[in-house]
Amino acid sequence: MSARDEILGRVRAALKDSPQVPQVPRGYRATSGLDEKALIELLVDRLVDYKAQVAVVDAAEVPTRIAALLVGAQSYVVPAGLDSGWLAGVEYEPADGRRHLDSAATPLTVAELDGIDAVVTGSAVAVAETGTIILDGSPSQGRRAISLVPDHHICVVKATDIAGILPEALRRIDGTRPLTMISGPSATSDIELERVEGVHGPRKLDVIIAR
Repeated sequence: MSARDEILGRVRAALKDSPQVPQVPRGYRATSGLDEKALIELLVDRLVDYKAQVAVVDAAEVPTRIAALLVGAQSYVVPAGLDSGWLAGVEYEPADGRRHLDSAATPLTVAELDGIDAVVTGSAVAVAETGTIILDGSPSQGRRAISLVPDHHICVVKATDIAGILPEALRRIDGTRPLTMISGPSATSDIELERVEGVHGPRKLDVIIAR
């Protein structure tokens, strides 16, 4: 008998009598009870504490804000499914090679992404209490790589997509999708608490909350 057969045999023996699965107590909070204004204020407070730059604007102002944040960027990448209206304020000349489009069908290489200054994405949901933005690989967010390699991430969060606490957020997303959870710019610190940013992802995070 192989080790594999022995292990599987023990598993089958343990399950032979079909033991009753115990009920898991779920007494934790399921909702925050906060209204939209309170959710925005809490999320902004957490993101600023994480050293992210945050702007709360009306939906119509998103293109202007993105254009302002991209001033000085020699190049930027966007996922194929990003709302094209969000880029309406950004001057675009296909020949200048400034804007790069990434999709699952035509993905940019890591080397190409490493040479790009910024990335603009949407988001799936944000958790106000923890200051966490969740990307799930949907068309407006694209592949995980584009949000991790460029040095500057500009992320649009719709006010209606802000959840108060994690249980609320998890009910809004598909847990089988590739989730990326972002809490401020990428940062780490050594034993002497020397903070270093940009180690595992973008050094700079700009969040645009669209009301």
